Amino acid sequence: MSRFSDLDIGLVVVGHGRHYLVETPEGRRVNCRPRGKKSDCVVGDRVRWAITGDEGVIEQVEPRRNLLFRQDEWKTKSFAANLDQLLILVAVEPVFSESQLARALIAAESAGISTTIALNKTDLPGVQLARERLAPYRAMGQEVIEVAFKADPVGSTALLQPWLRGKATLVLGPSGTGKSTLINMLIPDANAQVGDISQALNSGRHTTTTTKWYWLDDERKTGLLDSPGFQEFGLRQIEPLQLPGLMPDLRKHAETCKFYNCTHQHEPGCGVRAALERGEINASRYRIYGEILQELGGKRY
Repeated sequence: MSRFSDLDIGLVVVGHGRHYLVETPEGRRVNCRPRGKKSDCVVGDRVRWAITGDEGVIEQVEPRRNLLFRQDEWKTKSFAANLDQLLILVAVEPVFSESQLARALIAAESAGISTTIALNKTDLPGVQLARERLAPYRAMGQEVIEVAFKADPVGSTALLQPWLRGKATLVLGPSGTGKSTLINMLIPDANAQVGDISQALNSGRHTTTTTKWYWLDDERKTGLLDSPGFQEFGLRQIEPLQLPGLMPDLRKHAETCKFYNCTHQHEPGCGVRAALERGEINASRYRIYGEILQELGGKRY
C-alpha cells in the first residue's frame, strides 16, 4: 500500500504553471502545488494531497486510465487524463485541416479514447463540401454528428446532452469552430467559472492556455473539458510501424500485406496500396499517412 493512501484524494480541474486547482469529493476547490520541482499533473488526474498552511501540496498522482497528448521533437503537451470520450469539433467555416483532424484521431486511438466528430455551422452554404471531406471518416466507421450551435442551439443541445451524460468529455478543435459557443450554450455560468479559476490561480487571462474542467450537472457526474487551441499536432510518441494500425481505413487492408513490416509505400504485395488503387482508401487519407510516416522517421520512396 502506498504511504500516501491515507491522504485526501482530489480531481485536478485546472492548472497554470505549478499551480493547480484540486477539487475535493465534496466539491470544494483548493489551490495546490506539487511536491518538489517536477510538475507532471494534468487536468483529469486524481491526486493525493495534503493541506499545508492556506494551500495544498500534491504528493502523488494516481495511476491514469489514459492520457491524451501531442508530442513534437521539442516538447510534449498534455491535454487531459482519464477521459471517457473526445469530441473533435470542426466547422463548415473556417475550412478545417484534414491533417489536424487525422492527427487528433490517431492520438486518441493510441490512447484508447473513443471519439466523435462534430461538424458545426451546418446552416452555412459550404456544408455539402464539408460533408464530402468527412465522408471517408464516416466510411471507416467514425461517428460524425452535425450541429449548428448559433443557428439551432436548442436542437444542438438536445443532440449532445444524452451523449455527454455521465461522462468526462474533452472538446478539441481549432479556434473559430465554436468551442466557446458550445461551452456557453451548455454552461450558462462558464464565464463566471473562468473568472473564479483565474482569481484562485492568480493567473489572469492565461487560463485560456490550459484545459479547464466544467461540470454540466449539480451532481458532478457529467464533465466537459475545454482545451486550448493548437496550430501543430505532433505524433512523435508513435512508432512508424504502429501508425497504420491507428488508422482504421488502412488497418484492415494492412493485414493482407505480404510483409509484416510493410511501410505501404513501395513494397510488393502491399494490401494498402492495392486498396488505394481500387478506391477503397481515400487518396487524401493515404497522403496524410505518408506525411506523418515521414515525420516519424519512416522511409518514404
